[in-house]
Amino acid sequence: MRLSRPHRSSRRSRLLHSPRRTPVLAALLLALTGTFLADARPAEAGAGAGAGSGPAHGHCARQDRLRIVGADHQESACLGDLTTAALAGTPHTDMADQAGLAASGTRNPSGVPGIQIDGYFPDDSRLNATHGWRHDAQFVIRLPDRWNGGLVVTGAPGTRRQYATDALISDHVLAQGYAYASTDKGNTGADFFTDGRRPGDAVAEWNRRVTELTRAAKHTVRQRYGHGPARTYMTGISNGGYLTRWQLENHAELYDGGVDWEGVLWTSRGPNPLTSLPVTVARTLGRADDDDLLAAGFAPGSRFLWPYHEQVYWGLTQKIFRAEFDPSYDPGCPGASAGSTPEQIFAVCASDAAYDLASRPASVRQALAEVALTGRIGKPLITLHGDLDTLLPIRQDSDVYARMIDGRGRSALHRYYTIEDGTHTDGLYDRYPDLLRPILPCHRSAFAALTTWVEDGVAPPSNRTIRRPVGGDVVNSCSLN
Repeated sequence: MRLSRPHRSSRRSRLLHSPRRTPVLAALLLALTGTFLADARPAEAGAGAGAGSGPAHGHCARQDRLRIVGADHQESACLGDLTTAALAGTPHTDMADQAGLAASGTRNPSGVPGIQIDGYFPDDSRLNATHGWRHDAQFVIRLPDRWNGGLVVTGAPGTRRQYATDALISDHVLAQGYAYASTDKGNTGADFFTDGRRPGDAVAEWNRRVTELTRAAKHTVRQRYGHGPARTYMTGISNGGYLTRWQLENHAELYDGGVDWEGVLWTSRGPNPLTSLPVTVARTLGRADDDDLLAAGFAPGSRFLWPYHEQVYWGLTQKIFRAEFDPSYDPGCPGASAGSTPEQIFAVCASDAAYDLASRPASVRQALAEVALTGRIGKPLITLHGDLDTLLPIRQDSDVYARMIDGRGRSALHRYYTIEDGTHTDGLYDRYPDLLRPILPCHRSAFAALTTWVEDGVAPPSNRTIRRPVGGDVVNSCSLN
């Protein structure tokens, strides 16, 4: 039963099957090509749907009064359970876009009734085909019936979409009573770099979209529950971690704290992915060896992960971000598109093997400066990073960012935990359970530590390496002590 659909209708979901590749590779390909849920819409409510208005504490109360400030389109549904346990296979989430991010044995809570609102803000790009809208700046907001007074905001990792962290973040915080909001960042897929008029505009939009959604979600929370959130937290993984860092540096007034899970470090002169990834392309083409990767900051213990990253991440990531910030370097690669077939999308640009940011025109560094991090955080931040991260080497990313925060005199607001045997995506744990550990349970522990820090004044443990335990349930437990 749809209780509120204030705008035009759209067509039903056509779920597409994943390619016959490894789970993480399949997830990445689906995220990049945008073939899933192309015609889905928030349609029927789940079990237990109730009345659309009534007391603020009632099931789906005030649903008919909720309007997302600034949105061009919204559709709401009263659901018996807002978690992936109930939403999997429905238009209210997208499991394909989440694939590969979590270890298969991860336990998630369920049984959280409430309201889900899907929609989009004004935008002129059309890279996100979810719900058949073919419109970017899509978002999801979830409002549990039993609210704890808080709000958690995130942005999609990689080039994925707004449902990417439903199992990683949404389920967990909803079960604790938080309202939840996520954005697609305003552009998605391997061709995200085609959005915007100038180099760097697509990534700059990511930050604007998070700010936009945070303000709108706060207003929506006020409509639903009668008052705004007492606490608002920002968190995210990979590009979502970058968004967390940027928001706490530039809009700290909107948040009370954040958890940064292996955020991407963008600086105008490096280190950044454009300084660490060219050597990986050179190695793929036989122009560099293992010692060159080690010299570039890749961990010696991560060698077993290199073949996978060579196939999936390295060349693709280099070419699409180089196209975003420096399209004049090789205008024909990737040109107007990163490709339409898997072979084209994952193909490397040979010219990237010799890419040297330091020798590029000042305009490139200016584009990077528009989205660069400074370390000047304004609210408490906890950073997690795996020491076997083979996409964002920890020595060239979070180690540097921690020093940037210290250099700004903000170390009292920061805690930094290195996760032993953690890598960029927890899905790889399923392939290498004897060599890796998932970071997700440490993220959940870090979020609990953050809220205790902010709300009770109890500081988390000092900066340290979180050792991999020799026994126990490593997939679902992690102590920061």
